[in-house]
Amino acid sequence: MGKIVYSWMIRRDPKIPGTVVRSSTIPEQLGRISYLLTDKTGTLTQNEMVFKRLHLGTVAYGMDSMDEVQSHIFSVYTQPSQDPPAQKGTTTKVRKTMSSRVYEAVKGIALCHNVTPSYESNGVTDQAEAERQFEDSCRVYQASSPDEVALVQWTESVGLTLVGRDQSSMQLRTPGGQIMNFTILQIFPFTYESKRMGIIVREDSTGEITFYMKGADVVMAGIVQYNDWLEEECGNMAREGLRVLVVAKKSLTEEQYQDFEVWMLTGDKLETATCTAKNAHLVTRNQDIHIFRPVTNRGEAHLELNAFRRKHDCALVISGDSLEVCLKYYEYEFMELACQCPAVVCCRCAPTQKAQIVRLLQERTGKLTCAVGDGGNDVSMIQEADCGVGVEGKEGKQASLAADFSITQFKHLGRLLMVHGRNSYKRSAALSQFVIHRSLCISTMQAVFSSVFYFASVPLYQGFLIIGYSTIYTMFPVFSLVLDKDVKSEVAMLYPELYKDLLKGRPLSYKTFLIWVLISIYQGSIIMYGALLLFESEFVHIVAISFTSLILTELLMVALTIQTWHWLMIVAELLSLSCYIASLVFLHEFIDVYFITTVSFLWKVTVITLVSCLPLYVLKYLRRKFSPPSYSKLTS
Repeated sequence: MGKIVYSWMIRRDPKIPGTVVRSSTIPEQLGRISYLLTDKTGTLTQNEMVFKRLHLGTVAYGMDSMDEVQSHIFSVYTQPSQDPPAQKGTTTKVRKTMSSRVYEAVKGIALCHNVTPSYESNGVTDQAEAERQFEDSCRVYQASSPDEVALVQWTESVGLTLVGRDQSSMQLRTPGGQIMNFTILQIFPFTYESKRMGIIVREDSTGEITFYMKGADVVMAGIVQYNDWLEEECGNMAREGLRVLVVAKKSLTEEQYQDFEVWMLTGDKLETATCTAKNAHLVTRNQDIHIFRPVTNRGEAHLELNAFRRKHDCALVISGDSLEVCLKYYEYEFMELACQCPAVVCCRCAPTQKAQIVRLLQERTGKLTCAVGDGGNDVSMIQEADCGVGVEGKEGKQASLAADFSITQFKHLGRLLMVHGRNSYKRSAALSQFVIHRSLCISTMQAVFSSVFYFASVPLYQGFLIIGYSTIYTMFPVFSLVLDKDVKSEVAMLYPELYKDLLKGRPLSYKTFLIWVLISIYQGSIIMYGALLLFESEFVHIVAISFTSLILTELLMVALTIQTWHWLMIVAELLSLSCYIASLVFLHEFIDVYFITTVSFLWKVTVITLVSCLPLYVLKYLRRKFSPPSYSKLTS
């Protein structure tokens, strides 16, 4: 029942909307995750890009002034006094007007990419007709990167539309409906090593060859002609949280192009892994990132592992191929070093490798793992981990459906673990120990009672008393512990160290179990011996005194355990007490109703209850004063 409540709380949390719990049996395991493994592409970035600003050095156009960009593009084609922008002429020697500068920038963005427009049937126009007519309503842009699509969608919104593309050509449509044809001479694809991409096109109508390039500002600053504004403006936009892209162009003669045509760019994707580690704050500013050199055999792996061993407090970035070689020859050594790192990033991993890493972590460390992913290639990893979390992303719902927990955004993972996982684990620990305490108390009392009466097989409590004790008299307060929390959710999110405390397993260990066993034996013995010592002439008086003291002790122990009171907890305590008092009228065959109304009964019950509970309250106070838990320092 407690697990169902935790799952309900996760689903109903307004701060992580859309989260689905597909396995209600393991919510408290979220509170003890030692290793978190996550797919990075798409999971960490939502793959959603919006074009927000165009900067031309002397002027910038933001979201609220895109209509000005549109008017500049329109004016290039509507002013009869100006030559068409693509044609050569004497006007190119004169300083360009603002409209032509804007046009050249937009044209560069519209041509420098890997986007392919495709056409689908919309019910009115079939696919072939839509492709022939470049039908806007049927067009869908396809690209490997969502930011490329965002750029092309923006050029369409300001009047220059990408309407066609194949391996060797590209077509743009002007605001006037004319089609401009470009032949693609060369493409230099984006790599994380070069941090840029380039394309060389020839405009069919003029024969003019242009080399367009776009890339990260840090790389492009050293490539473009020097100017005094680029670095400063890129810094300003980056500080606003914008992703900055620099686009440049160079006109080429036929001779220059022929010389340029032997060139080719290659690179791997280790750089993106490094960027991910920094952007996701997996490594602090002061920590180094060690990029594991590509290795192909045992000797190279041995040398590279030794080089990495000499580094301390260093994040590791490794490719899937190198990882496979290391695990083949030096599995134990590699896992030992990897577990000591603050973060490990693997790039170009096969799905089987992802699952293998999870399995090795479980076998080598014996600790709980959590795997996060958003695509079908993450399913094996998600299912192998102790807790699988699927993110509903652009790659479909395969990961989400295969996981124990489904979230809509990666950032919700923090709250899922730090708040819900932590609370579920601590609540389950308290709940399970209280169930043990409740049963052991009454068992101890029965044992003491039997031993005093020469081990006679006489039950202390009969009929409804024993059933009521396990249900309506104590169930509500004990179950209300599922609402308990030691700190506010904001504090739990702010201080991850609180989560780290749980990894030691202190809330539910042999030590805490033995403490609760001792408490149960102490309280059961005190109540029973106290009732035997203070009882008067009849056996029913022992039952009345001991059972009432037992119920009160249980309610007070719940109150002692609670760290943050919830109004339902108070209701549960009062409801249980009221149920017991009201039921006394019907329990005359077990309890002397007249005796319980006497002063003698009241003072005896009070004394026994105080002796059983007061020492524990005093010990709790002393412990909080001289050895406070970590969370109490934050709440005080």
